[in-house]
Amino acid sequence: MSLSPSAFALLGLVAWTVLLVLLLVNQRGLLVMSGRMKVNAFAADGSNTPGAFGQRLARAHANCVENVPLFAAVLLYAMVAGQTLVTDPLAPTLLGARVVQSVVHLISTSPLAVWIRFAAFFVQLLILIWWLLRLSGLV
Repeated sequence: MSLSPSAFALLGLVAWTVLLVLLLVNQRGLLVMSGRMKVNAFAADGSNTPGAFGQRLARAHANCVENVPLFAAVLLYAMVAGQTLVTDPLAPTLLGARVVQSVVHLISTSPLAVWIRFAAFFVQLLILIWWLLRLSGLV
C-alpha cells in the first residue's frame, strides 16, 4: 500500500512529535534515575531542567504539540474530503520544514538559528494558510 504525500506528512508529523516526547522522557528519566532531579520537580516548560539542551528539547516538543494539530486537522480534512490534490504538492515541504524547525531548535538558540527556525515555521504557516484558502474555495 502506498501512502499519499498528505498521509505520509500526517503520519510523519505525529511520528516526529512522538520521537521528541520519547527523547524528552528518556532525558528526564535519566535525570531522575541518576538522582539529579526528583520525579516531581520538572517544570512543564523545561525551564528548570539542567543543561540548555533539555530546555530546548522541552520547548521543541511543546511547539509540536501546539502546532501539529493545526496541520493534522487540515491534512485529515483534505484526505476525508478527497481534496488531497490541494495538500499533496506541499505536504512533504510542510513535514520537512517542521523537522528543520525542531532540529535547529535542539541545536542552538543563536540569532542565526532563531532566524532559521522562524523561517521554517513561516514556511509551515504559509502552507497552512494556502491550504485553508484553497480548501475553502477562496482561491
